[in-house]
Amino acid sequence: MRHPLPDPHWPTREQAAASRLFQPIRIGGWESTTRTWVPAMVPWRATDDGFVTPEVIDWYGRFADGQPGVLVVEATGIRDVQSGPLLRIGHDRFLPGLRDLVAEVRQRSQGKTRLLIQLIDFLSIRRRPEPGKYFERFLQVTPRHHKAMAQATGEHAWLQADDASLRQALAQAPDEVQRAVLSPREWEALQFGARERVWDLDNPDIEALPRTLPQRFAEAARRARDAGFDGVELHYAHAYTMASFLSRLNDRPDGYGGSLGSRVRLPLEVFQAVRQAVGNDYTVGCRFLGDEVIPGGSRLEDACYYAERFAGAGMDFLSVSKGGKFEDARQPKVGEAAYPYTGPSGQECMPTVRMEGSPFGRNLPLAHAIRGRVRASGFDTPVVGAGGIATFEHAEAALQQGDCDLVASARQSLADPDWWLKMQLGQGDSIRRCIFTNYCEGLDQKHKQVTCQLWDRDLESPDASPQGEKRALSLAHDGKRRLLAPPSPAFL
Repeated sequence: MRHPLPDPHWPTREQAAASRLFQPIRIGGWESTTRTWVPAMVPWRATDDGFVTPEVIDWYGRFADGQPGVLVVEATGIRDVQSGPLLRIGHDRFLPGLRDLVAEVRQRSQGKTRLLIQLIDFLSIRRRPEPGKYFERFLQVTPRHHKAMAQATGEHAWLQADDASLRQALAQAPDEVQRAVLSPREWEALQFGARERVWDLDNPDIEALPRTLPQRFAEAARRARDAGFDGVELHYAHAYTMASFLSRLNDRPDGYGGSLGSRVRLPLEVFQAVRQAVGNDYTVGCRFLGDEVIPGGSRLEDACYYAERFAGAGMDFLSVSKGGKFEDARQPKVGEAAYPYTGPSGQECMPTVRMEGSPFGRNLPLAHAIRGRVRASGFDTPVVGAGGIATFEHAEAALQQGDCDLVASARQSLADPDWWLKMQLGQGDSIRRCIFTNYCEGLDQKHKQVTCQLWDRDLESPDASPQGEKRALSLAHDGKRRLLAPPSPAFL
């Protein structure tokens, strides 16, 4: 099944001015000029040490050209640990580059775009190992394995065999024997790569997360304020640490798992530490899941409860997402790591034209229900809705119908970073429209520099400088794709 793109009816300049989409809204200590929002996307343009590069600055500068009300910088690691070409904010040495990024967005948006940075923590995940290497180097053999091997094969000699012989035999055994001998987590480590969970309390570092994470997030938020960002978005969504604390799968018995109140405890403590670090006048919100979309996972009723608690604690905005979990991810190839957006929950996170049911505005019902719960509880906290929104009518209807207070669009903004401004100026017919095939997500999955199939093979149009001057084209590492959307024809 392939869904056609909805027919757009772009507004005139006068219609845009009268719309709710292009009205201001207060978010914490400041006002956004419009209700347009570009959510966090990881472009894989940082250095391997997490520093801002010229390519990172160009990426955000290009979105700023379209003057969205709010632009969110990619998930940025709060720990001072190696994490590949992902931005980091776990040390003051990252501040100069982040300040340059802020300055670029201010200039390119003519001061009309508010800039947030998304703060993330994530646990360890390993690549899927080669089976021989796994059994030789990683499996910790115990008497239980010898007993299970004897039972699985009917050969009692395995009870007295040495560990090396057992390892060698397991490496050559059929899947059914391996699965019978290994524990569920060992089998997963063999088939998908070992992955830490927040309920692995036998790991001292994970057991200590409630004591260590609030301060880490607080220090990162302080750096964000020092760098000049207008606020921070706490990453409580998808497959990562804070979302895992919120999950129904979290059964920690230490007061940070199990019941709803216990699962939301650490996210609230993190927020309180951040608020104390940056003050009441600094904008702090979060992105969280309206539905995990996995067996045994959290559902909308959990999200509504969390939203009420977040609003009651004083968060300045709530951005709603969906799915994107490791639990249903596709098995990776040997040598690659599992990617949390490859299974059913990942497709719900980033719906495409090739799925059952319309992908357009698919996740807005979650935001609608969450917003309703927040309003019924007496809070006016702005709610950000997202999920396949790429036309003026859809965005405006979402606001008019109370689905959300701000409209986020990632993939359409990637296809045409100027689309918000084009709509506002009555130039909608010139918008380059996303076709929702998730070409960009496929690049992200491979940790390649993210581009859009609608423009990355255009090697003729030069890049434009902040002053509108032509400059040399920036190319991806493979030399075959441009890194930035082509400049739009003069429409101002």
